[in-house]
Amino acid sequence: MSHTQPHDLVQKSTETHPVNAGFAQKVWDACIEIIRGKINNQAFKTWFTPIRPLHFADNELTIEVPSQFFYEWIEENYSRYVKDALKEIIGSEGKLMYSIVMDKSQGHPVTIELPQQNMATAVTTPIEEEEHREEAAERERFRKNRQKFESHLNPKYTFSTLIRGDCNSLAFAASKSVSQNPGQNAFNPLVIYGGVGLGKTHMMQAIGNQVRENAHSSYVLYVSSEKFAIDFVNAIQNGNIQEFSSFYRTIDVLIIDDIQFFAGKEKTQEEIFHIFNTLHQSNKQIILSSDRPIKEIKGIEDRLISRFNWGLSVDLQPPDYETRKAIIQSKLEQNGVTLDSNIVDFIATNVTQNVRELEGCIVKLLAAHSLFNQEIDLAFTKSTLKDIIRIQAKQLTLDTIEKAVCSYFSITPNDLKGKSKKKEIATGRQIAMYLSKELTDSSLKTIGLHFGGRDHSTVIHGCSTVSKKMEKSMEMRNTVEELKKRIEIMSM
Repeated sequence: MSHTQPHDLVQKSTETHPVNAGFAQKVWDACIEIIRGKINNQAFKTWFTPIRPLHFADNELTIEVPSQFFYEWIEENYSRYVKDALKEIIGSEGKLMYSIVMDKSQGHPVTIELPQQNMATAVTTPIEEEEHREEAAERERFRKNRQKFESHLNPKYTFSTLIRGDCNSLAFAASKSVSQNPGQNAFNPLVIYGGVGLGKTHMMQAIGNQVRENAHSSYVLYVSSEKFAIDFVNAIQNGNIQEFSSFYRTIDVLIIDDIQFFAGKEKTQEEIFHIFNTLHQSNKQIILSSDRPIKEIKGIEDRLISRFNWGLSVDLQPPDYETRKAIIQSKLEQNGVTLDSNIVDFIATNVTQNVRELEGCIVKLLAAHSLFNQEIDLAFTKSTLKDIIRIQAKQLTLDTIEKAVCSYFSITPNDLKGKSKKKEIATGRQIAMYLSKELTDSSLKTIGLHFGGRDHSTVIHGCSTVSKKMEKSMEMRNTVEELKKRIEIMSM
């Protein structure tokens, strides 16, 4: 059916059929074909498939929607599409009536009818005066909330200040994808999980800042789970729960940090459940963080866990040595400071589990330098960071060499001492034996026993292999020298 035919049919129908359910269906079908091309498929299925046309008379189409909330959502979010379609199909004199299903306490479903705006002039909704005042007040509160909207994003948390490494590569890529196309991808919700200080908050807020920079939306909200729960309780106590719910349902990108703190809070979880459903059905982006995988959080309802798992979950791991060095260098560059490589190596070697702690070391070191006006050398660094990096006078041991080699080759002590013949593991094992012979007084037998119970002939072979490779390969010489430098720092 073309878009000009329904208008002609409308003129004929009003002359001969005062109420025509069949024709109402034809008019509505023509309208939704226009609407379908203007909104995404998921939103169309959610908000337009349940609508049922009832009758048509005097240029007025009546449609039935399943609830008051449904009617309000259509009016708030899709009314311009409905009006444009009606104008094209019915004409400028067309009107739309909503028949809303209401469940009375007796359990008998009844309907109320509310007129929408005429295509040409506004029509006041016929509701009781008290309800009208409450609705007007609610709209005014909503308008004021929009005017004073704050995203609570830290402008310093951007992708340009976030160091990418093996520890966060998948999370980084997924976050960039979401920031370019929020709500319109398979990563909804995006859940980022990992231990304390690994950069979850930085990554989440980087998404929000990128969305705002790209002008996808201004209504990006970052909120901690604790603040959300407190605000929810206050809304209940102050009788503002409707305002609270309405506000969160209008956010385009909702970022909630540390959702594990929702555990055991049943009412809060109930509210999150409904907000999640509304936003997800409207293709709004949801981003969550947790200190552990979603399935391991105890005290969260199964239906909420299920929804949190609809999208993509990505983890952040402690940064490897090279990433730690890059983080330190980035922090120094941001402050316009250059430090000797041995100081950077010392910090990167001794602070291994926490990005936040790495950055804290740089901040404390620069603050102490400014206060005492003293040159930053290794001794000053050790003294300044002694509360963060607990340094003890220690003798070079085989354990120290083992730790340095494992860190350098990103392998485990079990790998080093095992039987694996993978190139990086076998090379690391031979270099560890070579350095143990060169740098300690340990016997060949002791070295062999330490690295997997091997006999002295295996140690001799390993040391000989490394020596020959060093003569021929600059890469091997550089590797051994780098490891010697790290071991020296670790032994101080």
